[in-house]
Amino acid sequence: MTQTSENVTWLTQEAYDQLKAELEHLSGPARDDIKEKIAAAREEGDLKENAGYHAAKEEQGKQELRVRQLKQLLESAKVGEAPAANGVVAPGMVVTIAFDGDPDDTLRFLLASREYASEDIETYSPQSPLGSGVNGKKVGADAEYELPNGKKASVKILDAKPYTG
Repeated sequence: MTQTSENVTWLTQEAYDQLKAELEHLSGPARDDIKEKIAAAREEGDLKENAGYHAAKEEQGKQELRVRQLKQLLESAKVGEAPAANGVVAPGMVVTIAFDGDPDDTLRFLLASREYASEDIETYSPQSPLGSGVNGKKVGADAEYELPNGKKASVKILDAKPYTG
C-alpha cells in the first residue's frame, strides 16, 4: 500500500479487504458495544466523577476517529496488484538495507503506508526520507537519504521482496 501525490492510496486486494472488514466491525458491533458501556456507566450516577463514563467516551472518540480515517482511506483507494518480485524496491515490499560503512548494521522493514503497519515488522512510509531514498532502486544499489539534522546518509539495498503478511 502506498499513497501518491494525487491523494490516491494503492492497496492490494488483501489490504483493502482487511481495512474494509475493520471499518465494518468498528461501524457495527464495536459501536454498539461502546454505546452499551456508556449507558452502563451513566447508570452509575454522577458523570463528573465517573471514570468509567469518561473512559468509555474517550474510547468512543478514538473509535469514531478511526472510522473516519478508514472511510477516507477506502474512498481514495485503488486496488492493484502486489509488487513484482523483480528486485526493484517498491511500496508493499520488505526491504533489507545495510548502513554505509558497516555491512553488519542492517535494517529490515516494510515500505508501506502506516495504515498497513504491523507489530511483526517495522514500517517506513514511501514518503519518509529513507523510504523515498530506496524507492525505485534495485537490489545491490546504493541509496542516499537526508537525516533530520540535514546530513546525508547512504545505505546499500541487500534485498527486496513482496510482503506476504
